[in-house]
Amino acid sequence: MLEKEAIVKKLEKQLEELKDLSSKEGINVKQEIMLLEQKIDKIKMEIWNNLEPWDRVQIARSANRLTALDYIESIFDDFTELHGDRLYGDDGAIVGGIAFLDGRPVTIIAEQKGRNTKENISRNFGMPNPEGYRKALRLMKQAEKFHRPIICFVDTPGAYCGLGAEERGQGEAIAKNLMEMSALKVPILSIVIGEGGSGGALALAVANEVWMLENSIYSILSPEGFATILWKDSKKAEQASKVMKITAEDLQQLGLIEKVIAEPNGGVENDREVVINDLKEKMISFFRQTDQLSVEQITNLRYEKFRKAYN
Repeated sequence: MLEKEAIVKKLEKQLEELKDLSSKEGINVKQEIMLLEQKIDKIKMEIWNNLEPWDRVQIARSANRLTALDYIESIFDDFTELHGDRLYGDDGAIVGGIAFLDGRPVTIIAEQKGRNTKENISRNFGMPNPEGYRKALRLMKQAEKFHRPIICFVDTPGAYCGLGAEERGQGEAIAKNLMEMSALKVPILSIVIGEGGSGGALALAVANEVWMLENSIYSILSPEGFATILWKDSKKAEQASKVMKITAEDLQQLGLIEKVIAEPNGGVENDREVVINDLKEKMISFFRQTDQLSVEQITNLRYEKFRKAYN
């Protein structure tokens, strides 16, 4: 992929030079420009039709990739953010609140990475502390009380593993989310939009259905961590990604997720409106289907899904 991307960049530079020559010197090079554009499009198509797992890891981690707030702002109406876990503080890595989806009130909980360096620092690079997971659970229980469906956007390298997080009960906070989510009496939809790393992702993904964007990843830990444990060498992360089954296609084949949301060539940011509109329509359809289910069916189906998937 990297080799072909280098070729594309070289050809794009040639294309710009030809266009400059045409505009400044008045030389007719329309035929050459057209052929070069066709060649660039062909190579780009080859790249995106033959992505390796490691390529998808890089795409999922890209700084240009849409964050949870981008989806929230584009899909939902009247989003009102709610803060704090009522125990310790507020966690910027978890965004939660109430909004409307096609007129239906819903609770949204999302792991939020920063859009720039300053925001990444304030969001802790999307790695939640225990108060983030406790805030998420507080909002889930509130949603259950008022019969609102829950939508979770998953995008984290993993839960924060700093000393303070451990002192405040990181493991317990994640475990409690897993337990409580399994029994919530409202439908839950979780969507992996970038990285879905370890228990930090699973703490928002015990859902009736789990969807993934085509170029997102979902795994027990990072490829670097896997390579370090297995081969004592984090530089073998690319090799690790091939055996971990972390792509959306792999996980759907294994029955661990229900749906893959297609992305345009170049990633979701290349045509965000198409992806957002497709995702919104599928979400509306999903909740219309859950409207036909009783509370017992909603909880039992979620329970059976995970019993079947992890047995």
